[in-house]
This record gives sequence, C-alpha cells and structure tokens, in this order.
Amino acid sequence: MAKLEAVEYKSFEAIKQTEKNGADFWYARDLQNALQYAKWENFAKVIDRAMLACKNSSFDVGEHFADISKTIQMPNSAGKQVIDYKLTRYACYLIVQNGDPRKEIIALGQTYFAIQTRRQELADTFNQLDENNKRLVVRGNIKQWNQLLAEAAHNAGVITDEEFAIFQNAGYMGLYGGLTVADIHKCKGLGKKEKILDFMGSTELIANLFRISQTEEKLKLDQISTPVDANNTHYQIAEKIRNAMIEMGTTLPENLPKPEKSIQAIEREEIKRLRNSKTKLMLDE
Repeated sequence: MAKLEAVEYKSFEAIKQTEKNGADFWYARDLQNALQYAKWENFAKVIDRAMLACKNSSFDVGEHFADISKTIQMPNSAGKQVIDYKLTRYACYLIVQNGDPRKEIIALGQTYFAIQTRRQELADTFNQLDENNKRLVVRGNIKQWNQLLAEAAHNAGVITDEEFAIFQNAGYMGLYGGLTVADIHKCKGLGKKEKILDFMGSTELIANLFRISQTEEKLKLDQISTPVDANNTHYQIAEKIRNAMIEMGTTLPENLPKPEKSIQAIEREEIKRLRNSKTKLMLDE
C-alpha cells in the first residue's frame, strides 16, 4: 500500500501546474485521467457536485473553478474545442471528496489534497505556527524540491539507484560534518523503514531545504554533466551551508534534537482534527 501511495501521490504532483506568481493549479482534464475516470461526462458530474460544495461553503466558485477551453487533437481532424477548468488545490480537494468512494485512487486523492491544502493554509501563516505545523510545511516543500533535485541530478548523469545513493550521501556528508545517511539514521535511532527527513525539527528541515534547493540550482546553472561533478557540487554546497552555520554560531544539524513524533503522525493528527472541527475551514465542504 505504501508503494502504491507513493506512485499515486507522484502522479498528482506530475500534473500540477504553476502560475507565474507561484500559485499551484491543476487542469480538470488531467485530474480526470489521474482519478481514472474514462468519460468526461461522468467526471463533469463530480465537478458539478464539487462546485456546489464550494458555493455552499461561501467561497467564490469562479476563483477555484476557472472556465477555460482546450483544443484536443481528433483523428483526421484539425482539432476540437472542449471544456476544461483550471482548478485550485481546494477545488481538487472538493472533487475527490465528491468522487466515487469505491475507487481506491479517490481515497488516495482525498488524503493527498487534504494534506496539500492544509500545508498551503499553514504556509500562509508560517511564523505563527507551532513547531509541528512548521515541520509539516517545510517537509512538504522538501518533497517537491527533492523531485526537482532528482531530475537535475539525472540530467547531470546520476542515473542508477547506487549513483543516486552516493549523490545523496555527498550532500548529507557536507552538511553534517562527514556523517552519511546511515550514520544520521543511526544517530537518530530510526527503524529501517523510517526516513531521516520525517524525524527532523523545523530548523534542521530548513537547513536541508536550503541544501537541496541550492544544489538543484547549481547543477543546472553550471550544466554539470558527470556523477563525480554532481557529487562534488552537492558536497560543496552543503559544506558552505554548514560553514555559514558555524560562522553564525547556530546549532549544527547533527546536534539538533530529534522530534518525538514523525511527520506522518502529525499529518494523521491534523487531518483528524480538521475533520472533527466545528469551525469552517478551507477543508470544509
């Protein structure tokens, strides 16, 4: 089930679009395919129910479900104009909430968009958040940046799983004073299936987010084209971040405390709290 979730979550990320102002959106036709609706007519009914839910929640339907037209190629034809929508994250959440509950992909979509919507709400007021919710926001950002870093590393020649493991180790070693992934895993006392990033506090997560984002940018900027150069770049960027922390006198990442709860535990608690809340939130129908 965990592997299935990872694949399907990635499919929702793959169809995500980004406006020039940084706002995320999804095309309804793309979401239709991701949610495994063969016919637009059937999916359009789900959209109608979602738009009604949006209206009943006192939100602007047009803001969350923007009408657009799209040209699709037809056999032996120049193309056909069809209806589509630009959907906000909240619109997608309402759609999966109103989808066919018998579909396993719908259940996965509900979890994905609930978490993503909650993360966006939290990001808007980050400085007012408690520690656990700050962790949720930064961990979500890291997941997205890690995908970009993986693509940049692949373009730089880091192809196999073994090469990528070495590449990842290089970054951690630079930031953690020579400690590898295995070393950090051991220091935090984690189980085999537990991930280091899921047991970091917000300060440690932010340091790693900076490492990831700056390495991704540097790989592209310098047009790195070999695994060795990619590894060196990852190490050097991370080491510079570590040296900056030393110069500022802040706590080094390996010395930061390990949180008691994993990111997954916090997510489950937040979703449960939202569903039981009597206050109208963005997640309400």
